[in-house]
Amino acid sequence: MKRYPTAAAIPRARRLRRDATVFERILWAALRERLPGLKFRRQVPFGPYIADFASHRARLIIELDGDGHAFQIEADAERSRFLESEGYRVLRFWNAEVLDNLDGVIDTISAAATLTDCD
Repeated sequence: MKRYPTAAAIPRARRLRRDATVFERILWAALRERLPGLKFRRQVPFGPYIADFASHRARLIIELDGDGHAFQIEADAERSRFLESEGYRVLRFWNAEVLDNLDGVIDTISAAATLTDCD
């Protein structure tokens, strides 16, 4: 059952797009340049949550986690369960992975999108 964004989610998503982190900007550029056939949107509202990146066609959500996420494991798990209940596969990467292993991150996303297309 699709749950629509809360009233506060849309203005918050707009603000997050405008104030993207350096890690989000790096990944966004890489997604657009290296996976041009896979359309992603940034800061997409889903119910009470906002996904960092979402491909509706591939039913794939990419979440970037900073240091603060090390202390909110259960909240992130609940968020992932919600997004999965909406029919999406959730991939999580640490911000450091975007800097240290961007090729690996892009390869993982590409492989997940390919798997999703085969389902």
